Amino acid sequence: MKTKNLSLRIVIALVLGITAGSIFNMFEGSAFVTNIDKYFFNVIGQIFLNLIFMLVVPVVFVSIVLGVVGVGDPKLLGGIGLKTITFFLTTTALAIIIGIALALIFKPGAGKSELLKSDDVSSYQQTLNKQNEAQDSPAKQTFDQTLINLFPKNPIQAMTDGNMLQIITFAIFIGIGIIMVGSKADAVYRLFDQTNEVLMFIITMIMNLFAPIGTFGLVAHAFTGAGFGAIQQLGMYFFIVLLALAIHFFVVYGAAVKFLGKYSPAKFFKGFIPAITLGFSASSSNAALPVSMNCTKKMGVRPEIASFVQPLGATINMDGTAIMQGVATIFIAQISGANLTFGQLITVVIVAVVASIGTVGVPGVGLIMLAMVLNAVDLNPAAIGIILGIDRLLDMTRTSVNITGDAACALIVSNSEEKKLAKVKGAAKP
Repeated sequence: MKTKNLSLRIVIALVLGITAGSIFNMFEGSAFVTNIDKYFFNVIGQIFLNLIFMLVVPVVFVSIVLGVVGVGDPKLLGGIGLKTITFFLTTTALAIIIGIALALIFKPGAGKSELLKSDDVSSYQQTLNKQNEAQDSPAKQTFDQTLINLFPKNPIQAMTDGNMLQIITFAIFIGIGIIMVGSKADAVYRLFDQTNEVLMFIITMIMNLFAPIGTFGLVAHAFTGAGFGAIQQLGMYFFIVLLALAIHFFVVYGAAVKFLGKYSPAKFFKGFIPAITLGFSASSSNAALPVSMNCTKKMGVRPEIASFVQPLGATINMDGTAIMQGVATIFIAQISGANLTFGQLITVVIVAVVASIGTVGVPGVGLIMLAMVLNAVDLNPAAIGIILGIDRLLDMTRTSVNITGDAACALIVSNSEEKKLAKVKGAAKP
């Protein structure tokens, strides 16, 4: 109920922000409007953004460590684990490629930006230019320097600087270390696990208490400078994310179920409707997990495989989130006037796929991972505030995509294992 109320409150805040900002836009330039925009709309919006950014480094570090430990568990080293992880990582890479491709084709943020004020764009561009002029700028690094800089000399400094690629590298090593040490590291693992629980509680609390207020402030601030003209660009962004989600949902998952799982896609989607509905309303893969597993078991998925694949998928398989990150990154680059190189696009794919391993299934955490992706390609993470208002609506849809991918994998792996078992039994017959 709280989640549904939160969705409604954010939608109401979005509408109120658009309305208030657009009305104030008609009187832009007056001292009163300027003060309200600067000291009220902007302040409450920036406070909310700071609360989100406050969690970026700890959430990324802790969740990637836990993701590596989960993937590296000895029981995952068999055929089932290999198939599951391969499917998850492949579909996640496909998802973000679809998102990036559609954003590059339709260019939702191209042209004169109605969402970023001119002084914001100028300030951002000046910062970007200074970074590019720097000796250690990613744009000026050679390939060997880029590889070397993946490995932090000082992981604490990497966390302080927000160097996400180095943080991920350090987290992977910590995760591998916990795996190799085994039971002696149980206390360390519990510390990370409990820290993760605390961080997820804080995220949920921030979303419940501050998301509607922050949404109102950020949207009102954007529309005070842009007016109703901003709706067109946001609408295009919204449409492209939904289109990418639909393509991935019906084409990628449908083809995988039909050709890899040898199962009717129509029957699969119909049987999974109860879980899709719950995932949409709850915006949480974890919340929908019991219903999701029940649906796949009714489709004939072996219980032990459903119990293994789908909980793992709720942790490391976030195709819908990856699509949002791909489209949002291109969208923010376009409205910021930044041209991403091919190398940066590859970085977006890699970072988003790695980030999906640690993106836990709770509402709002996708925005934190998006900040990590933007940082990796030198884009201003504060621009997240532009899409925050409509992200809640998209979050509901992409959660349904996430859990459907988990179910498709469980079905495919189960049917594959059944065939292997049948071959073994057939070979055993005299």
